[in-house]
Amino acid sequence: MIARLKGKVWESWPNRLILDCGGVGYEVHVPQIVVDKLNPVEGQEVSLLTYQHIRENAHTLYGFAAKEEKDIFLLLVNRVSGIGPSIAMAILSGMPVGQFKEAVVNDDSKTLSTIKGLGKKTAERIILELKDKVGVAETWSGGDSAGGSLSAPSSSQEAELALLALGFKQVDARKTITVALKENPDASVEDLIRASLRGR
Repeated sequence: MIARLKGKVWESWPNRLILDCGGVGYEVHVPQIVVDKLNPVEGQEVSLLTYQHIRENAHTLYGFAAKEEKDIFLLLVNRVSGIGPSIAMAILSGMPVGQFKEAVVNDDSKTLSTIKGLGKKTAERIILELKDKVGVAETWSGGDSAGGSLSAPSSSQEAELALLALGFKQVDARKTITVALKENPDASVEDLIRASLRGR
């Protein structure tokens, strides 16, 4: 599984890059949010977190500039029925991650359905399955500020979301993180994830 790529931009297209990594050109599909952040031009060196989607007739790479973007993508693809990589990429292209989280937390299917290609029923299903079945709303809203906007999540919240994206149940994710924090109160997000995976 290809998890990260670092190389020079060989070609840049809307929502698609070809990266030269040691003489091999990797085609990577990226959401608009990545294009806006990196503004990739030919010859520029970039580093992307990647997810490799394997089907019988295709191996497709999806790229992300930040871990939070990849976590949202994995949550959508792995935990919401009927959501594949194309719709997940459309969601990441359609609105900032923070706005997406707020829409889920606030049951705002109207805002979600403004994303191109996302109907009201699909938006409602995303909210239902992420909020009620997976339980991410509690984690996302745990960092609310007085103004009602979502602030940066803590290390334990970030680790929990990553574990949910990897298929953990929320109760199991919290349990393993709590144990890891007792052993190492200053653990980083990566340390918490590794400890949780070892203890699974």
